[in-house]
Amino acid sequence: MKIEVKKVDATKRELKFEIPKDRVSKTLEEIYGELSKVAKVKGFRPGKVPRNVLEASHGKLAREETIKKIIPEVYQEGIEKENIRPLDMPEIHDVSFKDGIISFTAKLDIRPEVKIKNYKKIKVQRKSSEVTDEEMEKTLEFFKKGQGDGKDKEVKIDDEFARGLGYPSLKEFKDSLKRQMEMDKDRHNRFDVENQIVEYLLKNSTMTIPQSLVKKQFEHRWADTQKRLKSQGVSEEDIKKKEKEMHKEIQAMAEKDIKTFLVFEKIAEDENIHVHQGENLPQKVLEFLLKEAEWS
Repeated sequence: MKIEVKKVDATKRELKFEIPKDRVSKTLEEIYGELSKVAKVKGFRPGKVPRNVLEASHGKLAREETIKKIIPEVYQEGIEKENIRPLDMPEIHDVSFKDGIISFTAKLDIRPEVKIKNYKKIKVQRKSSEVTDEEMEKTLEFFKKGQGDGKDKEVKIDDEFARGLGYPSLKEFKDSLKRQMEMDKDRHNRFDVENQIVEYLLKNSTMTIPQSLVKKQFEHRWADTQKRLKSQGVSEEDIKKKEKEMHKEIQAMAEKDIKTFLVFEKIAEDENIHVHQGENLPQKVLEFLLKEAEWS
């Protein structure tokens, strides 16, 4: 088997394959063997169709099935032989089956070289989840205005108000509200800590981002954005007006998504972090980095 590897750019490769006659012939024989068991040809019982008749009636199908079977096999052998690590499935072009030889071209993106500086001992700081009196007052003000009739009338926050919400007293309501606010702050603070880790990694890593992955992520995010906006009642016309501006934002987010994933993947590889079924790679890497971080 001949393989010619062409470097298109930093992350794209073009592989040209030529599969010799003996390998093609062997696979073709296997396909004809399988076809002979099931092929229906008038005047012959299944399994009893002569080879020349089978070739005449099912030759095209046999060649197509040979191509379908042999290309994935030799592609896998080729990338292993050339030590190429694809990011995704290849694009197959220029397939030819001529004079007993099969040739084709595979275009693919490879995993870029990712360099990360000092990802252990990242300095992180977790904010307090304690709810201040000022925050509580602001939230109570929201309840006052939220329960009004829209005419700048404020509701009195007292035991009667609390009972209307299902609490025996104002104190019980405030205690419950404080717990909910603390839980919300705690979730937000957890996200903030994770974001500190991600921002550090992005600032301290270098790579060439494969644009094919960015394109897929952009399309995924854009579809989600359109769906969300429509569910909120935003018209097609209004979406169209802001499309250019939103595309720019989503493109930046897509690039960040891909860069973040590739950094996490690299750390997982370097630290032998394995992901089992049902587990999340970024989450496992984040857990590792948080354990290694310097907390303040």
